Amino acid sequence: MSKSVLLKIFLVLAMVTTWQGCSISYKFNGAALDYNVYKTIHVSEFPIRAALVYPPLQQTFENELLDYITRNTRLRTVDGSSDLELSGEITGYNLSPQAVTEDAYASKTRLTITVRIKYTDNKAEGKDIDQTFSAYRDFDSSEMLTDVQDELCQQISKELVDLIFNATLGNW
Repeated sequence: MSKSVLLKIFLVLAMVTTWQGCSISYKFNGAALDYNVYKTIHVSEFPIRAALVYPPLQQTFENELLDYITRNTRLRTVDGSSDLELSGEITGYNLSPQAVTEDAYASKTRLTITVRIKYTDNKAEGKDIDQTFSAYRDFDSSEMLTDVQDELCQQISKELVDLIFNATLGNW
């Protein structure tokens, strides 16, 4: 064989060897967990400690949080000791007038929900979080809160869970 053919074969083999040593890994769920280290999570109840109480909110929020963790991680939820712990409380459920019109009436009302989260990493020090998150939705003041409350709580809970996940398990 000629030198140019041998050189081409050598270059191809060198490139193939180099490409085999490189790998790119993407995680599309947003979780940044090492599943060799983290296998379990304990999610406590989130009691309502707000001045205004809407009882179904607790179950709505807890279900949304557990479902999101189950869909986006490989962590197994357990009762008792675990690698990671999420606990907290719903500290705010507030209504406030928005978009006041020229006749001094609010055309919109804002429902704001606030949740305090304690995230404990039992495998690594310095990764614990104690933080408050809040989200809101506006609704037309001509609507009764009782008519839109379930839907608003569902929407707000989804947003809160997304914020909480990104700050804790998503490791953003």
